[in-house]
Amino acid sequence: MAAKTTYSCSACAASFSKWSGRCDNCGAWNTISEDKGLSDRAGKASLGAKRGTTIPLTDLTTQEAPPPRTLSAMGELDRVLGGGLVEASATLVGGDPGIGKSTLLLQAAAAFARSGLKTIYVSGEEASAQVRLRANRLGVTDAPVQLAAATNLRDILTTLETEKPQLAIIDSIQTMWSDSVDSAPGSVSQVRAAAHELTSFAKRRGVSVILVGHVTKEGQIAGPRVVEHMVDTVLYFEGERGHQFRILRAVKNRFGPADEIGVFEMTGRGLAEVVNPSALFLSERGTPQPGSAVFAGIEGTRPVLVEFQALVAPTPQANPRRTVVGWDGGRLAMILAVLEARCGIPFTGLDVYLNVAGGMKVSEPAADLAVAAALLSAREDTALPEAAVVFGEISLSGALRPAPQTENRLKEAQKLGFTAAIAPRGGKSTSVSGLSLTEMSDLTGFVGDIFGAG
Repeated sequence: MAAKTTYSCSACAASFSKWSGRCDNCGAWNTISEDKGLSDRAGKASLGAKRGTTIPLTDLTTQEAPPPRTLSAMGELDRVLGGGLVEASATLVGGDPGIGKSTLLLQAAAAFARSGLKTIYVSGEEASAQVRLRANRLGVTDAPVQLAAATNLRDILTTLETEKPQLAIIDSIQTMWSDSVDSAPGSVSQVRAAAHELTSFAKRRGVSVILVGHVTKEGQIAGPRVVEHMVDTVLYFEGERGHQFRILRAVKNRFGPADEIGVFEMTGRGLAEVVNPSALFLSERGTPQPGSAVFAGIEGTRPVLVEFQALVAPTPQANPRRTVVGWDGGRLAMILAVLEARCGIPFTGLDVYLNVAGGMKVSEPAADLAVAAALLSAREDTALPEAAVVFGEISLSGALRPAPQTENRLKEAQKLGFTAAIAPRGGKSTSVSGLSLTEMSDLTGFVGDIFGAG
């Protein structure tokens, strides 16, 4: 079948089905010509001739309103989303099996439905009756949420077109399958196609879509990484099965800060918000013991205090063990090398174990000094000063580099009853009432002043 010929005006880009000497849109003469789309080697048109519209950057004004957001009753979720759910956005939520993704999103669906959003929860893993049983346990059966159990992408999109919701939750993207793709559900091509169709639907119809994604053994969302590029926001739901704490972390957010976290506590009636995470992470910390150091960190825009625990013990093995939970193992090796090369403190023949209490995962470089303090405290069997927090980055030369947002870290420590802080010299000078600040310029001075060695 031959492609239909179209004509357009070179002055205003208006399209016409037939040629004429004068443009009916702008009134210009002799500006209408035939459109010729790009063609392949066989001479057949492969791209349409329809033109898009553009606007000059200089025409954009500061009076344009930001994208509308909807707040839920879950403050921790709103914080991670950047201040609420954005209209026509696509969000991907990943996490380990059984960590509580479905529980979180069912509670979120109820919260947004109560705030006025028409919400549909589509489950591809459970029947509607099973979802209602969970809703009954969570106490959200009174929320006006519509349930659906389907895996056929065509049926789901047809339902969404008919119902016209404002929020659609798909649990999970790996169970969706498109009949136009010849592969099994959960395959790379199926996941890519389903994510593309749902994301396009969200942008086209102004519907906010939340997708649940499974993760691999390495902790990454299963499927092609292009799925993470398609969506606007990528959230990871983290936590250890032995702890009741759960952390919702934003690793990508087009509408707010990345690396923002929300802290929840798993209870018998679902997930409860933790308003003060620092107090929760330090709740089981008693009298300071050797090998313990409190780190004043920043997660996104929120200051969080966590405890680093270290254990150093002799080993009969030729290769000592280096075990890390909640921190980067490569960075631990760097800290040990700096302590030995710059301070003369060897860890040869010693097993080193490092743990972040409460199941928290820390990636901030400012935790270097707290890790070094915990290691030295464990090695020398000497407790750090009571009610003291530590933070600062360590360079390979042994110098200490200041950390950003020093004032926010100190205020959070003072609010929780800490009276002393150890930080690098050279940062933004600040003082917090009721808290004494000790500044260090290098790691050698820190070791000498605190432990009397090095």
